[in-house]
Amino acid sequence: MCTGKCARFLGLSLLPMSLICIIANVLLFFPNAKVVSTDHITLQVWLMGGILGGGLLVLCPSCAAIRAGGKGCCGAGCCGNRCRMLRSVFSSIFGALGGFYCLAVAGTGLSDGPLCLMNGKWRYHFKSLNESYLFNKTSWNDCEEPKNIVLWNIVLFSMLLGFGALEFVLCAIQIVNGLMGVLCGDCRKKNKNDG
Repeated sequence: MCTGKCARFLGLSLLPMSLICIIANVLLFFPNAKVVSTDHITLQVWLMGGILGGGLLVLCPSCAAIRAGGKGCCGAGCCGNRCRMLRSVFSSIFGALGGFYCLAVAGTGLSDGPLCLMNGKWRYHFKSLNESYLFNKTSWNDCEEPKNIVLWNIVLFSMLLGFGALEFVLCAIQIVNGLMGVLCGDCRKKNKNDG
């Protein structure tokens, strides 16, 4: 596959993923689609792995990769697309870091579990358990408030975990692809009108 076409494909794949990460993180601020006190939202939600890491830091390399995969400028000479590829490499490094940040925060969020009301106290009930709460559905009912918070957190943090990992891999592929594009150029043929 041509480095330009590959960059465009990777950029177009990263774009919806970054937007989904932003939406998933925003939804985590509203457990069970309700407004709660800011003291009752977990630390991992406040770290904004989906908004900053998987969202904004991946949105930039997505746009850079789409631009690098676009048609070359007339009269830009042999440097035209190589400069865009180089920009997409630097941008993808930040995107890979953002994807990894999203992955780490979401993994910690899944591991610690939600902050919920139990026996009159707001705490991380599942953090102190000896076994994983993820597969023990009967323990999910121990949280009195907010209702269905465990399922809400599991679904949204799992989405962030999966998309963060995928973004990391795709940005790493774009780094290699972009370096190939810088060194070898783009395989697209020059039009007669390009001069």
